[in-house]
Amino acid sequence: MNFTADQMIAAQKANLESLFGLTNKAFEGVEKLFELNLQVAKTTLSESAANTKATLSVKDAQELMALQASMLQPAAEKAAAYSRHLYEIIAGAQAEAGKLAEATMADSQQKMLAAVDSAAKNAPAGSESAVALVRSAVAAANNAYESVNKASKQAAEVAEANFQAMTNSAVKASQGAAKGKRTA
Repeated sequence: MNFTADQMIAAQKANLESLFGLTNKAFEGVEKLFELNLQVAKTTLSESAANTKATLSVKDAQELMALQASMLQPAAEKAAAYSRHLYEIIAGAQAEAGKLAEATMADSQQKMLAAVDSAAKNAPAGSESAVALVRSAVAAANNAYESVNKASKQAAEVAEANFQAMTNSAVKASQGAAKGKRTA
């Protein structure tokens, strides 16, 4: 297969566009992560001030225990919410990168098949088996990519379900612990 200079330049441009697209998506994810962490820091600072004031106004041990119990559940829920937001940011960035990669891969597959077809048309007589072998290899590579991509998506879905279950369990456990301290 012979590539012309124009085809090479076009391929390089397409690769650069893909790279810049991926880089932009990565920066968007980092920006969202930074915003989330900044908001959490601001909220934590103001809540810490309020909790410190409340703790300093406690008059006896029983009131202190009740105050601690009342702070436990919201803290666990906030940690779970933070984890969910963090997961959503990461999953969103990965999904965007995956879409871009899929589009790039589909374009590359089409170009490869077009190049194989072009080479087949210009192939000397008697090379049909070699052309068929190349087409078979391209098809096998495409099938392998699709299988890996499908398995990756399924693994991501399972991980998300497990993450949600773990988060819900942690929140329920903190609720139970808070109730237990209130009744004690």
